[in-house]
Amino acid sequence: MESERDIRWGIEQRLEFIEFRLFWEGEINRSALKKQFGISIPQASNDLKRYEERAPGNLAYDKSLKRYFASPTFTPQFLSQDADQYLNRLRAVADGSISQADGWFSRVPAAESMPLPQRRVEVNVLRKVLDAIRRERSVRILYQSMSSRHPEPMWRWISPHAFANDGLRWHVRAFCHLDRRFKDFLLPRCLSADSDAPQEAPATEDVNWQNCFDVILVPNPRLSANQQRIVAQDYCMTNGEISISIRRSFLYYFRKRLRIDVADTLDDPRETPVVVKNQEDFELALKEATREVP
Repeated sequence: MESERDIRWGIEQRLEFIEFRLFWEGEINRSALKKQFGISIPQASNDLKRYEERAPGNLAYDKSLKRYFASPTFTPQFLSQDADQYLNRLRAVADGSISQADGWFSRVPAAESMPLPQRRVEVNVLRKVLDAIRRERSVRILYQSMSSRHPEPMWRWISPHAFANDGLRWHVRAFCHLDRRFKDFLLPRCLSADSDAPQEAPATEDVNWQNCFDVILVPNPRLSANQQRIVAQDYCMTNGEISISIRRSFLYYFRKRLRIDVADTLDDPRETPVVVKNQEDFELALKEATREVP
């Protein structure tokens, strides 16, 4: 039986859906609500009426077309005016992560997401790691390191506490019982997992995960003045710079993804449109946080 909280959440979700369609597609009708949520036409009418009460002046009804349109004075009440929200949904539909219906689209504009090689993760390994995190335990994994010290797969104990994505790959953040420090372990390289034991170190002791560093980015000064202005606009900079707070354990990946590590060696500054302003402090923080990728 649905609780009152579930009912309220369902209504709020439908109101967000109404606003999403109005804001991004300009229109909605009762059939769209019925199809999306499996509700009756009378219920859809009630939802539209409720939306009109909560966001007065946002709806304009066309009797001949039997649909609602966003009014000229439309102002979102349930959604933030965020382009990323729409584009993230569009990307998820384009790469097949979600369906068109789950993305809340009635029509999907032509879009493509660049395919990348899939990194395989063993389901049973993921389940055991999740269980260890949930119960604050250790887990034994068969791990294939890329280190010259461990060229063959080896069993090792880790105390995991979080997952991290560097933009391309999933890692598990864990205390390594062998090296006696916190490290990132690539999930696709965890070949198997078994057993469990008491946790060796809690998440609170992982200082590079718990603490952040503020990276200040500025346009590459080797770009022209106009190019620097558009880069500042692209990256939502204020007064020509932007400060991004990043977990210290992410600094290595952040530098790689933005190609900051090769900014001084490339002839074409357009390949590295942003550089680090607080470079000296950044390098020091990176050195302190750097972990050998096992």
